[in-house]
Amino acid sequence: MNLPNKVAIVTGSGQGIGRAIAVKLAEVGDTIVVNDLGETAQAVAEEIRGINRQGLAILGDVSSTADVTRLVDQTISAYGKVDILVNNAGITRDQLLLRMSDEEWDKVLNVNLKSVFLCTRAVLRHMIRQRWGRIISITSIVGIVGNAGQANYASAKAGIIGFTRSIAKEVASRGITVNAIAPGFIDSAMAQKLSEKQRQELTSRIPLGYLGTPRDIADAVAFLASEEARYITGQVLNVDGGMSGG
Repeated sequence: MNLPNKVAIVTGSGQGIGRAIAVKLAEVGDTIVVNDLGETAQAVAEEIRGINRQGLAILGDVSSTADVTRLVDQTISAYGKVDILVNNAGITRDQLLLRMSDEEWDKVLNVNLKSVFLCTRAVLRHMIRQRWGRIISITSIVGIVGNAGQANYASAKAGIIGFTRSIAKEVASRGITVNAIAPGFIDSAMAQKLSEKQRQELTSRIPLGYLGTPRDIADAVAFLASEEARYITGQVLNVDGGMSGG
C-alpha cells in the first residue's frame, strides 16, 4: 500500500491510536498533519520528520468550528491540498445515565461526533474540487453493541456510523470514499492500567484471545486510504479480534 504525494490530516494524533495512524500513513505516504490539543502533537510531527517524511503539528480543538477552519486552512496554505482525513479525536466521560451530567453528555458528543461533522465538512470542498479523497472515522465496537456506563460514548460512536453511511452516498460520484473503523479492545494506556484479573476477563471476551494494538487500527486505516480500497465506501470495518462476529 503506497500513498505517494498525499496529504493527510489525523485528528487526535498526539498519542495512542492517533499517533500510530499518523506514523503508519507517513510510512506509506508523504505528508501528515498532526492535530491534538497538547504539545504531544509536535513530538509526533518530529517523529514523522525523523523517517524523512513531512510532518506538521497544528494544535486545536476539533469540536470548535473556528479551530477546524484554521486546521484545514493552514493545511491548504502549507501543502496546497488535503487528500485524506482521519477523524480519530475522542474522549470518554463514563457514568451511569442517572448520574450523568449535561456537561458529561455534551462534551463527549461534541468531541467524538460534532468534530467528525466539522472536519468532514471543512475538507469536502477541497476533495470535491480535486475529485479524490478518503475520509476515515474511528468509531468503536461500543457504538454497535453498547456498554453500561457509556451511553454518551456509545451514542457518539453510533452517530459516526450513520454519518459515515450518509456522507458516503453524498460524495461517491466525486471520487471520495467515506468509511469507518470500529476498534474492539485495544492495548492502550487505559488498558495497561487494568489489573491482571480485569485484563484476563477482557481477553476472555475476544475470540482471538488477545487485545489488539494501535498498530492494528493504523494498518486498517492505511488500507482504506489506499487505492486497493477504491471500491469500498459507506462501510464499517470491525477490528476487534472477532468480538462482533458471533
